[in-house]
Amino acid sequence: MCEHVFVRWDNLTIDAEQRAQLPGYREAAVVRHFDAPEALDTRFYEVRAKSALNRVPERSRMPFRWTINPYRGCSHACVYCFARPTHKFLDMDPGRDFEREIVVKVNVPEVLRAELARPSWNHEHVAMGTNTDPYQWVEGRYRLMPGIWEALRDAANPCSVLTKSPLVLRDLPLLREVGARTEVTANFSVPTLDEKAWRASEPRTPHPRARLEAVAELNAAGVPTGILVAPLMPGINDDPRQVERILTIAAEAGARSVGGIALHLRGEVRGIFFEWLRSYRPDLVEHYEALYRRGAYAPPEERRRLSGLLRRPTASGRRPPWRPPPDMRRPEDPGARDPAPEPDSRPRPEPERSRRPGAAASGRPAGPGGADTRQEVLF
Repeated sequence: MCEHVFVRWDNLTIDAEQRAQLPGYREAAVVRHFDAPEALDTRFYEVRAKSALNRVPERSRMPFRWTINPYRGCSHACVYCFARPTHKFLDMDPGRDFEREIVVKVNVPEVLRAELARPSWNHEHVAMGTNTDPYQWVEGRYRLMPGIWEALRDAANPCSVLTKSPLVLRDLPLLREVGARTEVTANFSVPTLDEKAWRASEPRTPHPRARLEAVAELNAAGVPTGILVAPLMPGINDDPRQVERILTIAAEAGARSVGGIALHLRGEVRGIFFEWLRSYRPDLVEHYEALYRRGAYAPPEERRRLSGLLRRPTASGRRPPWRPPPDMRRPEDPGARDPAPEPDSRPRPEPERSRRPGAAASGRPAGPGGADTRQEVLF
């Protein structure tokens, strides 16, 4: 085992060698705990992933086809997080378990390096942070991202990262090294600067202003970085004056672009969000029930109104260039259709018979991780 793997486990304790069998993983996970106040009630499941590169479903409107997600579950505890339902595939709850039962793919850097070296890999763009934040709190202990950046750098593979954490600045030297060989970009999610809304909806995330300061530092260092004001939630963070403050500060930070998308409530996220809303803003419950009465997405006219907030002129006259979200990059009416739902991506146990590395299944071409790549999709 590589030496730096042991370093990742510093300051961890293990209770009587606990183990747990997680669906989709052949080997039992080792369950560890941090001896730290921020994680006293959180369990970390160390697993060995078969693949690091995950294929995005073809029907998705995301502008990338491959992702890397070193963690499953997220301690940020954002009440609106669209990734929450993925924890069901681990036989865990999308509510508390998603925030407190975190899966750590301890071998991701090594597996990624091997996949990027395969002759079949076409050096397509790889996105990180598309499901759970790779710079959530636990990354400060396991330090998986430096190894991932190193593998992407050595392969000169185009890549990007989306995060809510200034912890990414720890790896700024590596991002610059990647940028010297290929395209690398970053984006920070900054839904609001309002203290009350931030603490209520994203209770364990870094302060929004710290994120904007990180945007400035990354851009100053030559790493193109933008912001996403997402999700936009009617009555919560859609006050034009609040949005303008974000745009103005982002422009001062040199943000290369600004994007945003309306809140969507797929699967169990709907119930979790409405439970939170009844406590935080009971006056908005009826309005949201009307907005989302037909499904997971706000009506087209509401989505257009919210995206329009990001294109309004600011008092200072400064605003980062607007970048439309994926479901608004089609030539037709930008709000005419809901984004296509992602197919069920539940990881399935590998068959007992061995499979030739890189072999395709069901007549479909295999990705760099072979047939196993499809097991996790956006996980």
